[in-house]
Amino acid sequence: MRHRYSILLFPLHVFVDFLSLNMAFVGAYGIKFGSIDPVFQPPYATLWWVFNLVWLAEILLFKPYIFPRQLFKADHLIKKLLVLMAFHVAVIAIYWVAVKGYYYSREHLAFTYGLFAMLGIAFRIGGLVFLKEYRARGYNNRRYIVVGYGKLATTIRGFYDAHPEMGFHFYGYFDEPADETAGLLRGTYDELLEYVRLNQIDCVYCCMPYIDNKRLKRIVDDAEDVDYQVKLLVDFRGFLARGASVEYHDFLPVLNLSSQMLADFRINTLKRGFDIAFSVGILTVGAPFFLLVALMTRLSSKGPIFYAQERVGRDGKPFLIYKFRSMYVNAEQGGPVLSAGDQDQRITPWGRFMRQTRLDELPQFYNVLRGEMSVVGPRPERQFFIDQIVEVAPEYKSLLKVKPGITSIGQIKFGYASSIEEMVQRLRYDLIYPERRSFLFDMWIIAQTVRVMVQGRGK
Repeated sequence: MRHRYSILLFPLHVFVDFLSLNMAFVGAYGIKFGSIDPVFQPPYATLWWVFNLVWLAEILLFKPYIFPRQLFKADHLIKKLLVLMAFHVAVIAIYWVAVKGYYYSREHLAFTYGLFAMLGIAFRIGGLVFLKEYRARGYNNRRYIVVGYGKLATTIRGFYDAHPEMGFHFYGYFDEPADETAGLLRGTYDELLEYVRLNQIDCVYCCMPYIDNKRLKRIVDDAEDVDYQVKLLVDFRGFLARGASVEYHDFLPVLNLSSQMLADFRINTLKRGFDIAFSVGILTVGAPFFLLVALMTRLSSKGPIFYAQERVGRDGKPFLIYKFRSMYVNAEQGGPVLSAGDQDQRITPWGRFMRQTRLDELPQFYNVLRGEMSVVGPRPERQFFIDQIVEVAPEYKSLLKVKPGITSIGQIKFGYASSIEEMVQRLRYDLIYPERRSFLFDMWIIAQTVRVMVQGRGK
């Protein structure tokens, strides 16, 4: 394909990210220990090899540097980098626990990832600025035409006119002449091939509503000889449901427009990997603090340290959720009752502090390791209350399609609910999560949760 220098972006990305990773590793060592001379000696030489091998495995597994021009934007590039870094952190955390590498400095690791993020983001933004200037000078551009004139044809042209940074230059419409297209067409179907040759057109967009299969086949057959790309435009606006997918019946593609949420393997895999790494890290690093909270729970009132209660998880499956006990023993002898907040006499003084700082939720990292919960997700409820919520808000059932979490938007924005009405109000926040779940969104929720814990504003 003419002018396809974009293929050079792949090795360039690989080289720069490896360079950034190693500069960050060595630089962080120098910041932490004041010298970089011993960085390639045991035990850090082994860690350095693991860092590079894990990053290489991610490149081979996820192929993160292959994307069309439409996705070559700052937010997409930075998001991909952060997702790769999160997976890298998770694998390194598992390695650290597996080899019992407590002799490695946690500050060094934090500095490494901080420097790597800064270098990676700086390279991507710098590359985008360079490409924008480069294309503004007339280089690295793509020439395209649109076959089949209509509303869809003008829409694709409007898109590229609004995004000149993509470097697509319009060279005309092609269709059979008609009264309504007088003066708008560059030529007819018979003139198309010669025009593509003379003007070295890179892309031919074919609008499916306005072109028949016979002409489309001819355009596709000529593409290899004349060296241009063929792209099909199909107008699904107005009825294309979120989560649509393509199913193949032998060689026949079938577009599935079901509104049912489809599981995204990569998101779920990454999320589970992060859940395990994050939980192992919290349970390992926070073990002394956990023991202190457990001791305070035991001394503050009679009764066990932990409290187990049946909740409903993903797909309606029940499980036992674990918490540090925040109420007096036998607080629910009369049946399930929601907390009345600060006025609830069943809550111990220490339990009230734990609830305000969310410390009572910490044992749920054990539920996360068991696969019953996630770090971030809608809060699980008891079946007794779910039945009442569904009567008022049937949309609650959609939350059962994702794994429940230790923290959620509802917990941040609303907190504990003391009535069915308040549970429905909290539901309005949690319903946002299944539609918007992503790694960056999870990171934002975790950061907000930490802020609530530090400020002691838990309701």
